[in-house]
Amino acid sequence: MPTDELSHIGLTDILPHRGTMLLIDDIVEVDKESALVSSRIGKNSPLSGKSGVQPLLMVELAAQAAGVCNGLDRIRSKGLDSDQSGWLVGVKRAQFYVELLPFGSVIVTRSENRHSFGNLREVFCSLSMDEKLIGEVTLQLFQVEDEDI
Repeated sequence: MPTDELSHIGLTDILPHRGTMLLIDDIVEVDKESALVSSRIGKNSPLSGKSGVQPLLMVELAAQAAGVCNGLDRIRSKGLDSDQSGWLVGVKRAQFYVELLPFGSVIVTRSENRHSFGNLREVFCSLSMDEKLIGEVTLQLFQVEDEDI
């Protein structure tokens, strides 16, 4: 997505998360099928302990990265003021290669829609820290349409 197209759209327009549950700090790049985002691990991050954050947080980082490209797809097709109730997310597979996410570290998450059928998507995400792969997560996303409620 061109940068000028993103200039009037904020993260809270794309994702339903607020406060400490909004984990993404920056959208690096995004298109219809993928997103690259960055997140700084803070002491107020969910799942934080004395010296860092549990790697399970990478599942939520992956889900929010997936939400960026799929949320922008919603904005493109339905408009900026459309319902952003989010997606139901199932974890198909998650593999973590670190035991802790240190405070202050920047996690870069790349999400890619691998399969799409109607309101169902399978998304593969890779997470890295200091250019080293630290996790891989495959998600299944489903979005309920207004008429389904």
